[in-house]
Amino acid sequence: MTGADNKAVPSGDGRTYASVTAAYWAFTLTDGALRMLVLLHFHQLGFTPLDIASLFLLYEAMGVITNFLGGWIGARFGLRITLFAGLAVQIAALLMLSAMDPAWTVFFSVGYVMVAQALSGVAKDLTKMSSKSAVKLVVASEEDGLLFRWVAVLTGSKNALKGVGFLLGGVMLEGLGFTHALYAMAGMLAVVLAAALLTIKADLGRSKSKIGKRDLFAKTREINFLSAARIFLFASRDVWFVVGVPIFLYDQLSWSFDRVGLFMAVWVVGYGIVQALVPRFLRRTRDAGTAARSAVFWGGVLALLPALIAAGLTPGWMPAGFGAGDAPAIILVGGLLLFGVVFAVNSALHSYLIVAYSDADKVALNVGFYYMANAVGRFAGTLLSGLIYQLAGLMATLWVSAAMVLLAVVLTLPLRAPSRDRAAVTQT
Repeated sequence: MTGADNKAVPSGDGRTYASVTAAYWAFTLTDGALRMLVLLHFHQLGFTPLDIASLFLLYEAMGVITNFLGGWIGARFGLRITLFAGLAVQIAALLMLSAMDPAWTVFFSVGYVMVAQALSGVAKDLTKMSSKSAVKLVVASEEDGLLFRWVAVLTGSKNALKGVGFLLGGVMLEGLGFTHALYAMAGMLAVVLAAALLTIKADLGRSKSKIGKRDLFAKTREINFLSAARIFLFASRDVWFVVGVPIFLYDQLSWSFDRVGLFMAVWVVGYGIVQALVPRFLRRTRDAGTAARSAVFWGGVLALLPALIAAGLTPGWMPAGFGAGDAPAIILVGGLLLFGVVFAVNSALHSYLIVAYSDADKVALNVGFYYMANAVGRFAGTLLSGLIYQLAGLMATLWVSAAMVLLAVVLTLPLRAPSRDRAAVTQT
């Protein structure tokens, strides 16, 4: 960071924020690894795509509840409490999964794993809400896009680490097996939780004013539209990402577990790196007004990509010169990598906007509400990923993805600069 940047960040809060972020990074590794472990392990056991999607439904559903109430808890009691709770609950979820018996019936196994995944969903969103809310509290100035850069770096690094977690999950499943991989991750998080208890003392995010029930629902116009757009943006990714593509690569292209994990890792790591770099090539995005206009443009570009991939996979649309055996892999992998780049730009813009639209005193409430919408989108995308793939195949999930991005773009059209930005423009 530059000297100017350092002046905008109180040193004590900066150290606290660094500890919060380090804990979140460690958690993110286990979250990505756990997703690949569950997906590939239960596919290997013979679970159908819809069964596998069901394993993640409570994970996403609990994210809706956790973000809704977690923002209120963070605003009332401080983000330190929500972070510690998230780490502890994830450890419990990993240990619960490690106790699963392969001899159990499919019905009981699905129910048991859904409960464990529900705990993991609570843990994920508690830690995410804590870390993303904290950035608003330690960046004292939005001058020269400082807030945009910090939010982009945090979100991008988190997604890059989640991608590493995908690779880690595939490798651990091959090398350690399901149960021992879970033990290893639980042990690592226990060490991280102990370190966080010793280093994080400040109660970041506790509101100075009284938080009532009405504050859970009373949001500004911009936050409501942005949250609605977020639902469809993330549903457009998860409708193919959660079940369809990994199983297609394994079943139809005969990829190994670690190769599937590697691709998913490369996709998410690349997505995270691009996300962190977005402020560098969108240099004119210095406030919420310009970011909102950029979100509309990049959303339109994103909507084209899944449609083009689906068209390319349709028989008779194959590009000339491709061999029949190579074409699906080239079109799918190349297209999804490009989708990841453009999706990263959209996600970075949206993540900045929710923080920019929030007052510091209520940032945990607004971020919690926004990521509740994010969880609704992931829930819908997860359910549709298994259902549509099982009924109609991968191409259908991609067409649905394109339609969802278009809906997200429509919902970003009413966004504008918050009142303080509009006033500043008027005065200049």
